[in-house]
Amino acid sequence: MQKNLAEGITWDLSDLYSGPSDPRIEADSRWLKGRLSEFSSYRGKVAELGPQGLLQALRMLEEIYECVEKLLAYAYLDFSTRTLDAGASAFFQSMKELYAQVDRDTLFLRLEWTRLEEGPAGGLASSAALSKYAHYLAALRRYRPHHLSEAEEKILAEKSPAGSSAWGALFDKMLGQLRFGEKKRTQSEVLAGLYSVSRDERKTAAVELSEGLQTVLVPLTHIFNTLILDKSIDDRLRGYPHWLSSRNLENEIGDATVHALVSAVCSRYDLVERYYLLKKKLLGYDELFDYDRYAPVQAPAGAGISWDEAREIVLGSFEDFSSETAKIARLFFEKGWVHGAVLPGKRGGAYSHPVVPAAHPYIFLNFTGSRRDVMTLAHELGHGIHQYLARRQGLLNSNTPLTIAESASIFAEMLVFRSLLKRTGSKEERLGLICSRIEDIFATVFRQVAMNRFEERVHNARRTQGELDAEFISSAWMETQAEMFGNSVRLLDHYRTWWSYIPHFVHSPGYVYAYAFGELLTAALYEQYLGEGPDFVPAYLEFLGAGGKAEPCELLRPLGVDPTAGGFWERGIQMTESLVEEAEKEASL
Repeated sequence: MQKNLAEGITWDLSDLYSGPSDPRIEADSRWLKGRLSEFSSYRGKVAELGPQGLLQALRMLEEIYECVEKLLAYAYLDFSTRTLDAGASAFFQSMKELYAQVDRDTLFLRLEWTRLEEGPAGGLASSAALSKYAHYLAALRRYRPHHLSEAEEKILAEKSPAGSSAWGALFDKMLGQLRFGEKKRTQSEVLAGLYSVSRDERKTAAVELSEGLQTVLVPLTHIFNTLILDKSIDDRLRGYPHWLSSRNLENEIGDATVHALVSAVCSRYDLVERYYLLKKKLLGYDELFDYDRYAPVQAPAGAGISWDEAREIVLGSFEDFSSETAKIARLFFEKGWVHGAVLPGKRGGAYSHPVVPAAHPYIFLNFTGSRRDVMTLAHELGHGIHQYLARRQGLLNSNTPLTIAESASIFAEMLVFRSLLKRTGSKEERLGLICSRIEDIFATVFRQVAMNRFEERVHNARRTQGELDAEFISSAWMETQAEMFGNSVRLLDHYRTWWSYIPHFVHSPGYVYAYAFGELLTAALYEQYLGEGPDFVPAYLEFLGAGGKAEPCELLRPLGVDPTAGGFWERGIQMTESLVEEAEKEASL
């Protein structure tokens, strides 16, 4: 294992529980079962409750889910760092089963609510007593055409722990124990090698990643096929018209807006080609290969960025924007709410888990000291600040749809980038930063949309052709990736299997376009900030604190942003193009 620059940076989960054997876990589980029994008294009565009665039912529902989601969050956080530990896996599974039981025994309220006629439902939802839950109630009714009978819904809830989440856990375990190359590197470590200044090291990392994935390609292909089939069955039973309908509904955004986003991005793949042709010249290569995509244009000084340096860079950037955001971000470091160390058995990737409003978020990443890791830290802290501020809305209103959930994280990245750019002295360092930022945007916008194109192809093919073999999936991956790069980057054969380690395909089908949505939305938000200066900050923090209490477009309106407006996505892409132009100017080419 390479030097761990975040050695010792592990989180303290004692704010939740002291460990899997904490007696409070058993006590909370017993409390849940008793509370569920009380909640069952509302069965068959939702239409008769009236505003105050429904309010009491919703408050009890919120209490129940606050408890079970705290249990499940703790189990997931624990499992994320110990995917090879049988005890951690068993505990996580038991909490998923408990959550399924809660879902099964409370779903009657959601079903009865959505089955109310529009008149009575509208009258209840608009009552002053239920104003806090007005959007939650309205959002539930969007699923009215897609709900099954209560008996069917109960069966699906009962079986859910043995369904997609179980396959997702197997995926995490497999990649958590997989080791790459002679040095037996973890996934996070070998991926970090793709950012090396040495072309030989990047090529080695690419080959070792591919060889490692090849050893488990058969089970990974099976997992992927099973999850696609599971989703297709669910979509068919619920009457969703296409593979992305349920995700768009959950994101509270119309199909037309998503189509406009994807079309706008695909129409500007020429920008990707243009940049990588520039990068080829900057690196002095005759040909750019897939493992050269993240090669630093400017060689980083030293052995890497230390954890302390990364923390100060991010906190300083936040402080320049708002002392409030910096104050919240410091809590994550000071109180042990971050896990940054690279450890055997720890899953790859990064996330910020909101946990529950009564607690606080936790941040997870694998820090290896690269500049990209600094941006990842900023990204997840952006999520964490958003989640921390949104707690005041309560559990049922605190979670935001993916369409705006990525805005705070990407805005945080933008703050760090602009702060670093101001501090750069040399032309070479400035060019290196600009190129790094362009590549981050490409990874967030163009690559994610290319992955959306890949998902659409395989999901639709699975529904018409049956089980897909690894060759078909790999070909779909190569074709949709090549469309983005054009003639600028040559994708070698080893790149064919890289679809198989992408966790979003497994855990959250259809998720990826939300990154592009968030990046281009953030471009508009940052443009507003540049125009308004400090006056923008209070409205932005209010937006973050609103959580999910209203539809995304309504929440964004006070900030002067409308994602449904014609040409919205094109304007965001034009801001990216201006960065490419800036890089060309700095390079004097």
